[in-house]
Amino acid sequence: MRFFLFFVFTSLFTVQAQTKPWQGKFEPIDNMIAVPNTYRTASGAPGSAYWQQRANYKIKAVIDESNNTLTGEETITYFNNSPDDLSYVWIQLEQNVNKKENEDFGNLRNSMRDSMTTRNLQFLTRAIDFPAGYSIKSVTDSSNNKLKTMVNNTMMKVKLNTILKSGESTKILISWSYPITDRSMYLLSREGYEYFPEDDNTVYLIAHWFPRMAVYSDTEGWQNQQFQKLGEFALEFGDYEVEITVPQDHIIASTGELQNSDAVLSKTQRKRLEVAKKSFDKPVMIITKEEAIANEKQKSTKQKTWKFNATNVRDFAFASSRKFIWDAQAVKLPTNTVMAMSFYPKEGLPVWQEVSTEAIKNGLEIYSEATFDYPYPVCISVNTSNIGMEFPMISFNGGRPINGEITEKAKQSMIGTIIHEVGHNWFPMIVSSDERKWMWMDEGLNTFLHQRTLKERYPSFASVTPQTIVPFMSGDKNILRPIMTNSDNELMTQFGSNFYRKPTVGLQMLRHSIIGEELFDEAFKEYANRWKYKHPNPADLFRTLEDATATDLDWFYRGWFFTTDHVDMELSHVKWFKVYEDELNIEDKKGTSKSKIASQADSSKTINKDFSNGPEVITMTTTPDKAYGQFLSRIDEAQVRKQVSGKNIYEITITNIGGLVMPVTIKWEFKDGTSEIDRLPADLWRRNEYEIQETFIKEKEVISVTLDPNFEFADTNTENNSFPKTETISEFEKFKHNK
Repeated sequence: MRFFLFFVFTSLFTVQAQTKPWQGKFEPIDNMIAVPNTYRTASGAPGSAYWQQRANYKIKAVIDESNNTLTGEETITYFNNSPDDLSYVWIQLEQNVNKKENEDFGNLRNSMRDSMTTRNLQFLTRAIDFPAGYSIKSVTDSSNNKLKTMVNNTMMKVKLNTILKSGESTKILISWSYPITDRSMYLLSREGYEYFPEDDNTVYLIAHWFPRMAVYSDTEGWQNQQFQKLGEFALEFGDYEVEITVPQDHIIASTGELQNSDAVLSKTQRKRLEVAKKSFDKPVMIITKEEAIANEKQKSTKQKTWKFNATNVRDFAFASSRKFIWDAQAVKLPTNTVMAMSFYPKEGLPVWQEVSTEAIKNGLEIYSEATFDYPYPVCISVNTSNIGMEFPMISFNGGRPINGEITEKAKQSMIGTIIHEVGHNWFPMIVSSDERKWMWMDEGLNTFLHQRTLKERYPSFASVTPQTIVPFMSGDKNILRPIMTNSDNELMTQFGSNFYRKPTVGLQMLRHSIIGEELFDEAFKEYANRWKYKHPNPADLFRTLEDATATDLDWFYRGWFFTTDHVDMELSHVKWFKVYEDELNIEDKKGTSKSKIASQADSSKTINKDFSNGPEVITMTTTPDKAYGQFLSRIDEAQVRKQVSGKNIYEITITNIGGLVMPVTIKWEFKDGTSEIDRLPADLWRRNEYEIQETFIKEKEVISVTLDPNFEFADTNTENNSFPKTETISEFEKFKHNK
């Protein structure tokens, strides 16, 4: 039996041999990702024994505007839901990244040039006398007993006085202060203050401001990797009660819901907010331009305290200033009504008043549709300089006009930034991946939906497409890193392409060209809902997309995420055959005749550059009985010949030059001016990763063949995608022609 099967398969099927080394491009990636277990299943869902820690915070903080310092005290209630007993915990101290003794941390510009701005020199040498970083005044337990601590740069180890057993909780009380940094002095500064010399005022962007619990997880243990500015954050969920004391004339925009509006807002402002809660078509001004300008002149020396509560968030941030103009609008989602709010100084006018809250609304609607409804009561965009930075319910976004004027390009960038940072509420603020380790899991997934929002709500805007990533993927392989690279190990010149755009393009390919929109959208929504308020890893995303689509995607993950290969498919050869009858009775039942597939010239030994030589010559013979093996039935050979009579048969050869296997899309243009597209799956490359041949039968005569005509797969060299070959003119020839 085995011999018979071997005979059949070797006799009936001719498989083109792969002569180069086998690279296993279609092998499972099981050995490259975490092994499934009771915590994380093989389907990509949280397992029956999945657990994660929790940390609740009660915080009181005071901003001293006279010397730009923040002083705070907090009580952390830490819940040990893990199966492990803990003798110590790790707490993040991100402000320490700016300490002078830690000057190597986050140093992204480490070379001298013959001409440098003073600011760039400052980034390099840290030649400033600024006492950045935390002053930790006390760390105690709930009985006011001192806890032993050890600070290692941006991480503080707290030794517990009693073992924190599995299933129990503990309280840690911390008192601290730090000088708020001038954002203009620090590269990649995501927080701090911005000073406005014209009116002698400040906008405070307060983030990474309180000691925060590090994540302890089933896959990482303690995530206590140092903060080096590029890799962002891994944080636990919890509930927050926060009191913030600021100058009396300041307005605060914050994570959470305001608890004491009667004490901090005027009667007029409260009335306007009530109107805004029912305004679904346009924003309502809570603080007008005129009111903000009048307010920024007062400089009150008195203080007031704002109180906020936030439920089930992983972080807390706020902005405070007497300069703020404030508008708000209600956004109705299927299961929730959200207050979209924008806060901006007069320097943001008029564009911020025109488009910021609308951009929030658009982001909330599209992201909710693609994943799950935005669950929080507010979503805030605060105008600042240069950055876009996200936190639960609030983001700090750059983009300002100059003397009230803004270019269309700058306006598009500003709107895109707002949508992007609003989108981070889903990834990673709710679907809480580890940014410090896998930046692409939040930036890439978020950029994917950010681009979808632009396409649906701002179709005229520039957007990321497969074409966008070609220059990056065509780059020097000696310095390129795969997407699956630790966040802090990527070059600053490349992390935008590798962690934002390349994952986005990959997801676009899966949605539009590999899986299909309907099936992909269901799978992506499944991932988001499986892992909201949890900590997913790359394996959980990879497995869920396969589980929810019944599609083998390991070949795609392996190439796109784990290598620096690129897509370059060459249409190497196209051969044309055509059937016609030569002394053949097409109804011949004896099957003794022969048919020729003929052309004007025999080109079987040459490689044609076009179709001018006509179809090639071959001979079609009657099938011998032994080819049927033990089958007694026979095909109707005359009928088969009749079916191909007059047809055009094309054999194409495609070579994989770039290394990445992808589906094959072929456009056929016919002599009568019509065209059609054939789509072939990536599985074609399974038995030969370097070269494939496929045969097509067409009614019409073809005049040209093109691979990837709609540029779906980021092919880095389209000059080898066509037959007949498209002639390219060298730069020298162009120069001569112009002369």
